[in-house]
Amino acid sequence: MVFWMFGYGSLVWNPGFEYDEKMIGYIKNYRRVFDLACIDHRGTPKHPARTCTLEYKEGAVCWGIVYCVRGGEEKERLAMAYLENRECEYDQKTTVDFFKDGEINEPTLSGVMVFTSTPDKESNKYYLGPAPLDDMARQIATAFGPCGNNRDYIFSLEKAMFDIGHEDDMVIELANEVRKVLEIKGVGVPKENSSIRLTGPTNKPKSPMSPLKLLPFPEAITMDT
Repeated sequence: MVFWMFGYGSLVWNPGFEYDEKMIGYIKNYRRVFDLACIDHRGTPKHPARTCTLEYKEGAVCWGIVYCVRGGEEKERLAMAYLENRECEYDQKTTVDFFKDGEINEPTLSGVMVFTSTPDKESNKYYLGPAPLDDMARQIATAFGPCGNNRDYIFSLEKAMFDIGHEDDMVIELANEVRKVLEIKGVGVPKENSSIRLTGPTNKPKSPMSPLKLLPFPEAITMDT
């Protein structure tokens, strides 16, 4: 048996389960958005965090990492049990085609599983929906839960996408807005990190958004569940 799982959020930098292979690549017609509440990891029911989910958008691409689990039914069961507990805010499992870097027409893999969420506040209690950038930034800058701060989530995701060579302009823009909020609140960027700049690869696909200048980011806590 072979089980493939696509990660686009914290799974990119911290899969947390035993896997046999991983590949960097993308899925089509989905984009990463911060419309999902997290109330037990990086937020609380009273002050939910904002984490990313996928929104269907024709022509969009979402980069991430696909993980392969081989070795039989029991190994697959353990991986899925872990993921279902960790990704409990997501109410859907969707199957998608996965494309490796440089491949456009024919997918590398089909039937890859990815956690998604219903974009409906009535049927999905974890769905927050879109909000103005500054409102999302204030929420992310101040939310925290048993697994750490919401701001560490956005900074870790920003760095993880840089590390795999495929930055997400929305993540960069939101992370920079969070930094502005933290500076206003007096939780600024350490001076030793003031010269840090991330630069992306020259051959990555163009985003519909214009390039964004990255501000310095604090040391991120990469632990997540």
